[in-house]
Amino acid sequence: MSTVLFGAILAWIAVMIYASSNSIVTLLTQIGEVHQVMGRNAITFCNLLALGSLISLIPMVIFFHKDWTRDNLRALTIRDWSLLTVSAVLSSAVTPGLFFYALEYTTVTNVVLIGRIDPPLFILAAWFFLKEDLDPWAFTGGLVALVGAAVIILMKEGGASLSLGKGEIAAFVATLTFITSTLVTRAGLKGVPLGIFSIYRTVLGTAIYASIALYLYGPDHFQDLLAPVVLKWIWVYAIIVIIIGQLAWNLGLKYARSGDVALATSFSPLAAITIAMVMLGEDPGKGLIPGGIIILAGIAVAQYGRLHRERAERRAIEKSLELEGSANFKGV
Repeated sequence: MSTVLFGAILAWIAVMIYASSNSIVTLLTQIGEVHQVMGRNAITFCNLLALGSLISLIPMVIFFHKDWTRDNLRALTIRDWSLLTVSAVLSSAVTPGLFFYALEYTTVTNVVLIGRIDPPLFILAAWFFLKEDLDPWAFTGGLVALVGAAVIILMKEGGASLSLGKGEIAAFVATLTFITSTLVTRAGLKGVPLGIFSIYRTVLGTAIYASIALYLYGPDHFQDLLAPVVLKWIWVYAIIVIIIGQLAWNLGLKYARSGDVALATSFSPLAAITIAMVMLGEDPGKGLIPGGIIILAGIAVAQYGRLHRERAERRAIEKSLELEGSANFKGV
């Protein structure tokens, strides 16, 4: 098996794991509801997020501890630490907190579908704020996929999804904060070692999230964090989603072609909806087939644009080499 193929397989595994993460979290909270501790559900979204984040530090420290050198830390400026802090608050505290809150009040399917605003909005924001080239094919494909998501939502039976509740609003805001944190990372943290970025973000984000939760819900909010039922089931989330998911994703990014990674991530929403149907019995409604076809069309548009761009780049390189060779021949 070639290294590239191995990386592509790992990228697909990681995408499937991340697509199942919301369903796994919801399923675990349902298990906690059945196996309560003194009349309380100990496997809450807050406990899963806090303890899962702490467990995620184990593989991070193993893989990235070499980045925490005195020279690397001294090289960071006040601006770097400021952007690191903003990114940590948004990506490791605000965004996951909002997504977990959304899952308490709406279905996994709705959270996934509302997240379809991410691709076109991110492309537009990167073009406007970071002055990056606007990829018209990717932007158009994202808009088409967003239309497909809207079709699924609007065609649900009873029209209940036409009204935006607390869960849908939280998912929408979480998507916006995710886009913002990604922009901050791309804009100012390119020179920061990955290990420093990952560990600092997780530690600070978890601490801030726990502080906010304690302030809002009181000192007893995490009293069941180390309950036996939590320690028993947290490993399902930690091992599958955090450890295996992160390891497969990092290795996939390292060895797979960018096109293979992009193709795998494109199928994430449909995979998440399918997994929610199987694991949780959620019914996406009559719009699944027509909406799914539209989403696939959007994926096809984006992938066509990517292939077209890659062919154009190859032709430009080949032409440049031909001109260089011709110039060298004339020089001789």
